[in-house]
This record gives sequence, structure tokens and C-alpha cells, in this order.
Amino acid sequence: MIDIDTWEQIEGHVLTGGLTLLMGYMAFIVWRLGVDSKAGKMGFFALFLALGLGMLGFIIKGVLVEMLGG
Repeated sequence: MIDIDTWEQIEGHVLTGGLTLLMGYMAFIVWRLGVDSKAGKMGFFALFLALGLGMLGFIIKGVLVEMLGG
């Protein structure tokens, strides 16, 4: 049996890795959306700004939680 502390460490690493992969995939989807719609430089900027702010907020929240010791 795995003790609870070890299990929580494994769970934390898997969650962090999974969310990192998911966010990378989301960035790929935004990029692909720009390519398929033949967006120019301004279009790519708008897509990444609008759709990327949600991911940025999620990252900032995680950093703040860690900094505040939550």
C-alpha cells in the first residue's frame, strides 16, 4: 500500500503535468484556429490575447496560491 503522503505527492505531480499538457494543447488549438481562418498578424494577436488571458489567469492564480502558502 502507498501511504497518503506519497499518494498526494504523486497526485500533485500528475495534476501539474496534465494541466501543463492541456494548456499546451489549448495554445495549439488557438494557433490552429488562426491558421485555418487565415488570420494575419493582428488576428493572431487578437486570438492569443483573448483566448490566452484565461490560461494566464489560471497560471497567475496558481503562483499566488503557492506564494501565499495555500
